[in-house]
Amino acid sequence: MGFVVGLTGGIGSGKSVVAEQFAAKGVPVIDTDRIAHGLTAPSGAALPALRATFGSGIFDVAGRLDRAALRELVFADAAERKRLEAILHPLIREESARQLASVTNAAPYTLLVVPLLVETGAYRDHLDRVLAVDCAEETQLRRVMARNGCGRAEAERILATQAGREARLAAADDVIVNEGELSALTPQVDHLHRLYLGLAHHEG
Repeated sequence: MGFVVGLTGGIGSGKSVVAEQFAAKGVPVIDTDRIAHGLTAPSGAALPALRATFGSGIFDVAGRLDRAALRELVFADAAERKRLEAILHPLIREESARQLASVTNAAPYTLLVVPLLVETGAYRDHLDRVLAVDCAEETQLRRVMARNGCGRAEAERILATQAGREARLAAADDVIVNEGELSALTPQVDHLHRLYLGLAHHEG
């Protein structure tokens, strides 16, 4: 398997924007959130297990997953969240491994986006390097409230389900700071892109 960089960060940190900048440089990006979305889309592989575990209350009248209802259920109850993770995480790992195997020879390195990298401890055996996107928790809260249209209490509850900032930074080999202007990301991405090309070349 080729050189793989794991990209992580808390909700609202700006992982997607950073991933897009790497993708613009021709780096293959595999996003476990997108994989999860595909697994739970109409006819997705996870739907039968979700229905069997949580019942029809998390589906709308057309049989589509009601993501808001599921999110409300699992954020309110840690045990329910663990049941959801027990269904989704193995499927996500299987699909991400398949995608990694298909792209790792096509480019010097691959970016694997794993929001819950620190929380699950998974994927470590696939990764040569861990990159965390970091910002202050107050910045995260502001972005989550704006994006989700929710109040501060709900945003704080979402953040509380994730690893803290210190834990992510402790697990990271590299850090991109995303506090303000998008233009501030570019030199950081440029620097790390050169670093990863060098490391991948050296390993290869």
